Order: sequence, then C-alpha cells, then structure tokens
Amino acid sequence: MAEPAASPDQQTLLKTPLHAEHVALGARMVPFAGYDMPVQYPTGIIAEHNHTRNAAGLFDVSHMGQAYLIADSHEAVAAALETLVPADILNLAPGRQRYTQFLNDEGGTLDDLMVTRSTDPAEDGKLGLVVNAGCKEADFALLRDKIGDSAQLVIAADYALLALQGPLAAAVLADHSPDAAAMPFMASRRSTFDGIAVGLSRSGYTGEDGYEISVHNDKAVTLWRTLLADERVKPIGLGARDSLRLEAGLCLYGHELNPTISPVEAGLLWSIQKRRREQGGFPGASRIQREIASGPARVRVGLKPEGRAPVREGAALKNAAGETVGIVTSGGFGPSVGGPIAIGYVPPALSAEGTSLTVELRGKDVPIQVAPLPFAPHRFHRS
Repeated sequence: MAEPAASPDQQTLLKTPLHAEHVALGARMVPFAGYDMPVQYPTGIIAEHNHTRNAAGLFDVSHMGQAYLIADSHEAVAAALETLVPADILNLAPGRQRYTQFLNDEGGTLDDLMVTRSTDPAEDGKLGLVVNAGCKEADFALLRDKIGDSAQLVIAADYALLALQGPLAAAVLADHSPDAAAMPFMASRRSTFDGIAVGLSRSGYTGEDGYEISVHNDKAVTLWRTLLADERVKPIGLGARDSLRLEAGLCLYGHELNPTISPVEAGLLWSIQKRRREQGGFPGASRIQREIASGPARVRVGLKPEGRAPVREGAALKNAAGETVGIVTSGGFGPSVGGPIAIGYVPPALSAEGTSLTVELRGKDVPIQVAPLPFAPHRFHRS
C-alpha cells in the first residue's frame, strides 16, 4: 500500500542526518522547531526516561544550532560576545564551556546558549556556540547585526550533535574515546571516536552525567549505530528529554525563558559572574543590576500538584483569595518522582517551600504546593 502524500507542512520539515535511523527504529516522528524529530521509540517515554536515569540514553540533538565566532584574539572575540551576553567570556579558560543568555535591551531573554573556548592555542580567537533550534536563525541574525566586523560568524551546518546521558555514559564513551572519562564537568576538547574526529563536552540536559558529541554529518550514522550496539545504550526521544530536564529543574526556552523574563527571575544569577554583575556593559544590565540589588518581581519555583493529574503550561496559579498570582510554565509527569511536577513563576512572597496555592486543572482549582528544585538530584560529574 502506498504511503499517504506528505502535507505541505511535512514537506517543508527539515531532517537531521540521523532521520532515517529514527524511522528505522520505529520512532514516532513529530514536528519540532522546524524539524521532523523523534518524540518516542516503541518502548515509550517512561521506559526511555528510566533507562537514561539508570544506564545511558542517546539523543539526536542535531537540530540545535552550532556555530563559531572568530576574531584575532580571545580578548577580541570575548569583548564582541560580551556585548550581547551577561556571562564573563573574557575569563573563560581554554577547554571550558559556559552557559549564558542573549538578552534584549529590557533584560529579557532572547535565547540561552553554551559557549566553548578551544584548547588549541592556534584557535585562541575562536569560540564555539550551541544555540536552541527554534531560535538559531534569529540568534545568528542578531550576532551578524550587533557584532558586525568585530568578529566573524561561521555556521557549522555540516556538523551533527549527539548527546549521551546517564550514569553509564562515561564508561560507554571511554570504550571509544579513551580521554573522555578524565574530563571534568563543563569541559570541552577535541577528541576521536574510534578514529573519527569529534568535539566532546561533558554536559547535557538531563541532570545526569554525560556528554555532547559534535561530529561531521557524514560520520553521524556511524557513531549512532556504534553507540546503540552497546547494550547499555538506548535511543531517547523528545518526550523523555523533556521529562528528564523537568525533573532536573532546568529551564526550557519558550517556557521558563522568554523575552520578558530575566536571568535573575529565572534563578540563573549563578550564570552571571561577578565582573559582569558589577561592570554591566550588556543589554538590559540596568534591570539585572536592579533585580540583584532589590529582588525581582517574580521568581521561578518548583511545584507539586495534589493528586495524579499533571498540570500544563499556561495554567493560572492562585492564592488563598482566588487571585491569580502566577503561571505554570512547564508541567508533566515525573517518572523518577512518581507523580506530577511543574515549574512556574510566583511573587517572591509566595515562593517559600511548602507555600500552598491552587492551580486551574480541567476547569477546577486544585491544591498545589511550592517545592524545591530540582525534583530529581543532579548527578553531574564532579571531579
């Protein structure tokens, strides 16, 4: 029987270099950030989630935007990027990675990203960037428009990105990249995988130890198949990726972060180093400094609803008087927690652990309590 003709929307969806691999594995594919991506494999989201928590999960994150920002020296390229982000890029050490955000003039978040400095002295004016899939075109346009001739943007469209996450990730990767196990958390380096050139960073989006592996498109399938041949590794889709990051209490752009939310409100002040807090010099610095001094108007909190039904993004949070005081930004079922969990924003006065609120759920107001983040303990590698 012939397959049904693709709709115009399906025809325009982009595909990662691993698309055929997902289809061959029986993945359910869905549109995500302009790409046709696997939301789950036949075993299901809960099984994928639990496998990542207990062994090693393999994710295709090639839809993310990889790029390089290049200038004559590290000082020059850091100065250029620091005009758009609040992190201290100047003092980023070689072989290290740093999390930061693109901010608008009002201090709201345009995107969050990872920035990496090469260990190679010959690349001392080169920074690696990884940005969110849904924002990458706007991010690249922002860099070109605002940085101008002070640094060159080179988009790495010919590179795929895989994430290997879980307590067995280091042991699995060490079988192919012997230097991987010695890397500290948030380190980055050039390496090889069975002789294939790769870029490794010890980071990820699950709360577990793990790595992100950048590899040329024409070698991506080889890495994918080699890793999945290991019985410790299973493929993981977008569904479990989201439940894992939700349990880890990590921000998702478009949910916990958007152009109206500042890093301070989002609980990301740790990502703005002391020099930048004091000196400013980035978009929205006056708001950031004001919120550091006086406190933000709202703060990001964990939430646990009563009962078994999960609450969803956009649900109103109410106080004892029935007044809307906040909003849920992410919600779902936490397999490791064994119940529904959520993240949202409330005024600081209502942010203490155990504070009782209500949330709209299926037309009714049900009890929900402020809970500490993360819901599942972080197990990032600490050397």
